[in-house]
Amino acid sequence: MDYKKMVAQAIANVVGDDLDLNEINEKIEVPKSIKMGDFAFPAFVLAKVMHKAPQMIAQDIVEKIDQTGFEKVEAAGPYVNFFLDKKQFGKEIVSEVLDQKEHYGDQDLGHQGNVTIDMSSPNIAKPMSMGHLRSTVIGNSLAEILKKTNYNPIKINHLGDWGTQFGKLIEAYKLWGNEEDVKKDPINTLLKYYVRFHKEDQEHPELDDEARAWFKKLEDGDPEATRLWKWFREESLSFFMKIYKRLGITFDSYNGEAFYNDKMQPVIDELKEKGLLEESQGAMIVNLSKYDLNPALIQKSDGTSLYITRDLAAAIYRKKTYNFVQSLYVMGNEQSNHFHQLVAVLKEMGDDWADDMHHIAFGLITSGGKKLSTRRGNIILLEEVLDDAVKLAQEQIEEKNPTLENKDEVADAVGVGAVVFHDLKNERLNQFDFDLQEVVRFEGETGPYVQYSHARAMSILRKADVDENTDLHVEGLNDPDAWETVRMLGDFPAMVKRAVEEYEPSVIAKYAIRLAKAFNKYYAHTKILVDDDQKNERLALVQSVATVLKESLRLLGVKAPDEM
Repeated sequence: MDYKKMVAQAIANVVGDDLDLNEINEKIEVPKSIKMGDFAFPAFVLAKVMHKAPQMIAQDIVEKIDQTGFEKVEAAGPYVNFFLDKKQFGKEIVSEVLDQKEHYGDQDLGHQGNVTIDMSSPNIAKPMSMGHLRSTVIGNSLAEILKKTNYNPIKINHLGDWGTQFGKLIEAYKLWGNEEDVKKDPINTLLKYYVRFHKEDQEHPELDDEARAWFKKLEDGDPEATRLWKWFREESLSFFMKIYKRLGITFDSYNGEAFYNDKMQPVIDELKEKGLLEESQGAMIVNLSKYDLNPALIQKSDGTSLYITRDLAAAIYRKKTYNFVQSLYVMGNEQSNHFHQLVAVLKEMGDDWADDMHHIAFGLITSGGKKLSTRRGNIILLEEVLDDAVKLAQEQIEEKNPTLENKDEVADAVGVGAVVFHDLKNERLNQFDFDLQEVVRFEGETGPYVQYSHARAMSILRKADVDENTDLHVEGLNDPDAWETVRMLGDFPAMVKRAVEEYEPSVIAKYAIRLAKAFNKYYAHTKILVDDDQKNERLALVQSVATVLKESLRLLGVKAPDEM
């Protein structure tokens, strides 16, 4: 049942002549504390129409309203507060969770429409740093949330496997590299060459000319340039796959920038045909002044392509291939101008579907307040962070539960989960400073806290010999201590809907923390396994909590061990 609509209808029956049902529904709030009720209607929205003080209007509504189906309805200043029938609500919600299991909260918002998600997209020949974590885990979580709301997500790892950086890398390898070192430790060795190039080119700017010449050779299909490029790409991808496996993340496509090499010329030709290309200092641009944007540089004066040229080809290819209803680009906030240029050029070309493209921006991860930079060599390697987090998880398990089976497996789920959850509990537009101790903290509002709450629920169920096939007949709990947890369970579908509408995984992460806190508070006040006439009801609630916590973590890309 939609309880918010039930509240709105009860109010409409009293004030329907002054405010229609939809307007009432929009005005209904959820009080900050459940002591103030489950829903509240602000009567001051009727003050102008009724020419009365809001407190009097609230009192009038309470006197006239039909309170059937509610525990009570009362006026509190200018608010009408509604308290739901706890037993009936609990019966409905818990029964729904037990019946639907992990499908509780599923909704048909997407009607199976395709949604492409451009995510992760690390640069070849550079290690994956903490800077790559955000795009990867935000994109993956959004894919899971989209799937739960009946969209068909298509995860695309648009690898940075083309561009002038390859000219720099080839030039650096030719000057200082040797094959044996690269084969022994590909990523770190190539990174050293890249960092050295950027130090040396400050004193020797001619190196940039050599690098540009190598990239031009690569674009023209030079055998030596192509051989080195393929080798660097294969070594990098092999390394990336190990990290993706640890994160439990897969992709539907690894078509990177190079894939669009033969698809750029038709885009340039179309821009010419439509009279959109202009020459500027030997380069080709599209004027975007009517969008209040700088010109989009489509082709450099030496004939080489740019990011935006490849991104135009990629957007057109994705629309033709997948006929998406939405196309998401999970990229840093600093890419905002580039994204707006991309959409504007497509709209100039007459491709109105560009309005279905959305920049899922996110704030930076900094270290000591400074931006992480591969070019300068000050990066925090993602692999090392995952290793450290797992090691800390192992230490915690040894201390708290040394006889635990599958210790290594659980430590991996907890350590990696801590890193992923820490990222996703932050609203994506917020910037945050990276601190390893904070990331792998096992107390407070963390992934391990939520995982431990799930494991606690599973432990209670094991002691009671209850599994998902046990038939727990639900009549609803009378226990007021359970209400906060029950109410929280009822919020889950709305949280899923909000997360997909706002493209915001932190909605789910913060919800999981709140549910875990409510459950642990309930556990502290209640003897769940006492044999009385409410034992079944309590176990049904515990099973519902375990199900929803596990599903919340799954939507974030975090595992939920049954024991910790």
